[in-house]
Amino acid sequence: MTDYSALIDDETWAFIHRTQASYPDDTVSFTIDDQRRVYDAMCVDFRVPYPPGVGATDRSFAGVACRLYECGDSVATVIYFHGGGFVVGGLESHDDVCAEICAATGCRVVSVDYRLAPEHRHPAAFMDCTAATAAIIAEFGGPVVLAGDSAGANLAAATVHATRGAGFPIVGQVLIYGAFADTIGTTGSYATHANAPLLTREDMIFYRAIRMPEGRPAAGDPTAAPLADADFGGLPPTFLIAAECDPLCDDSPAYAARVTAAGGNARCEIAPGMVHGFLRARHMSGRAAAAFARITDAIAALARGAFPWPEDR
Repeated sequence: MTDYSALIDDETWAFIHRTQASYPDDTVSFTIDDQRRVYDAMCVDFRVPYPPGVGATDRSFAGVACRLYECGDSVATVIYFHGGGFVVGGLESHDDVCAEICAATGCRVVSVDYRLAPEHRHPAAFMDCTAATAAIIAEFGGPVVLAGDSAGANLAAATVHATRGAGFPIVGQVLIYGAFADTIGTTGSYATHANAPLLTREDMIFYRAIRMPEGRPAAGDPTAAPLADADFGGLPPTFLIAAECDPLCDDSPAYAARVTAAGGNARCEIAPGMVHGFLRARHMSGRAAAAFARITDAIAALARGAFPWPEDR
């Protein structure tokens, strides 16, 4: 069993315990309504005010509810897909994260409120993300960076794969502790971190099952699991960051390896001692703050066409 006392520092433990206070470890056993209730309450507990100069407006793109963040003349557009296991989350859950991305990068940010399972199973969320992406690009043009965390990273990558050849000005993607594989593994990080704080392998089995329609596996379907794609050519430069203490940790380097093997540019970093969901820890953990700075640096660099960017801040 992994000794997390040696991997996770005191600041991150404080974040874990604060999260568990409103979002218990057994939340996946709750009803869907209760899962959403406690998740929303947790997000409210961590929410911070917008940085100065950032404003937000709720908009609809291709019939999908979105929130547009701006802070002056934008140099590019970031389309952001939130995490939440395809079951929870929305415009409020990642509201302050998107506002801070806007302030740190100077980019316009559009957060996409895709449909959730189990009411709307795959491919509903994927279809919302691709439709919203096309409509956002039609209004604002490029350059565009797609970004997302967890389930949102999956949706961002799936959207990029599916829209290759459409002429979209997508210049990069930033994928944060994403789930990309088409099976829930039994080796590597799925074994080493099967019982990690805040996300377990059993949690992943639940989220996979509730997302997919009955009788339809994710295996072999790149719209549900981007690592299932047989073709990784023609993808934009990609930055991935994974949490070390996360059953999904291996998905990110595996995705980066497929991009580079196909002749593309990809960089993957593992945030040391971090757990799934560390975006919410960025104001109480030095390690999480450093990881968030790498994320915003990557978005800003890709938006201006720079890859790679300096190794050190």
